[in-house]
Amino acid sequence: MARKTFISYKYSEAQDTRDRIIRALGSDAQYYQGETSASPNQADLKTETIKRNLSHMIYGTSVMIVVISPNMRQSAWIDWELEYCLKAMSRDGRISQSNGVVGVVQGELDDWLDQLFRKSESRWKQCASDLILLNQDNRTVPYELHEALSADLFKSYISCVSEATFLNSPNVFIENAYEKSQSLNKYNIRKQV
Repeated sequence: MARKTFISYKYSEAQDTRDRIIRALGSDAQYYQGETSASPNQADLKTETIKRNLSHMIYGTSVMIVVISPNMRQSAWIDWELEYCLKAMSRDGRISQSNGVVGVVQGELDDWLDQLFRKSESRWKQCASDLILLNQDNRTVPYELHEALSADLFKSYISCVSEATFLNSPNVFIENAYEKSQSLNKYNIRKQV
């Protein structure tokens, strides 16, 4: 089933990755709520205007895709977008839930995941957002049978995969993130730094 998604990324280095993700969504790209290559540049707008525009894009979504790129920590917006999507927000008498989140490690950096699993995390920690790091290995209850079959996807509230793996099967990871958002009680979720 298609989910409304938003892609959080460092504008100066991950636009191509964003575009590849949108193309990989195929017909489900119609549910994408974020910026595209045709979106107007917001760089000259006031901070509050940018926040308002981003909140309008994120509010109705159920899954956020975060592109993990070399300089993402230098982004003025990724942490704010993550915090916003993880909060329960009230608007027009409707309360949103925390979004599911999946991290997509940008193409050239697929080896980050290998380093992470070998416990050589220095490059990972230098680049990944604190909220992504704080939501790793944070499951608090035993796996159910269907979750145990793909335990790596269920052990962290924010699962991270290589770009190539994500682009091969985006809906698998989007649905996994959505499923976890429907089971918040299974995770010790950090919603802000």
